[in-house]
Amino acid sequence: MCINKLITQNVLSLHRTAPITFMHLQKNKRDRKQLNIFESKVYRRILGPVYDNEKENWTILTNKEIYASVKKLTIIETIRLNRLRWFGHVQRMKENRIPKRVLYMNLGITSLRGRPRNRWQDEVSEDGRIVGGEGWQEKVHNREECKKLQRTARNCRILHMPME
Repeated sequence: MCINKLITQNVLSLHRTAPITFMHLQKNKRDRKQLNIFESKVYRRILGPVYDNEKENWTILTNKEIYASVKKLTIIETIRLNRLRWFGHVQRMKENRIPKRVLYMNLGITSLRGRPRNRWQDEVSEDGRIVGGEGWQEKVHNREECKKLQRTARNCRILHMPME
């Protein structure tokens, strides 16, 4: 059985549910690193050890070898693409819709001491700048332009985060 087909069968549900489950995570480097570690453990478990004929022993694949053989988006890239897709969807909604009102709602809560935490909107604006440059917010109002940005990001692996 082809490796990519095996991985697709086993990890498809992970990539469908994990971005939704983990979307509230991934606020900082530590969270991204934990997700990368989790994903590589899953792939390593699926692929298993590989027999090296030259050394005549079994070896465990490194992260670079895993991602070279898998050729799929990482879980972080999937989360970032889904976040951009959802933002574009909400931006095209009418002003009175609840998701749009919640996105721009100001709760008026006093902030905590120290450096402000990254908000969801901060992460989306960073991803949008990476994908579409400075005028990306005008492009998401047009569905076709938004889809073109997402396809470009997916195909060119623009949102790829190297392993720390």
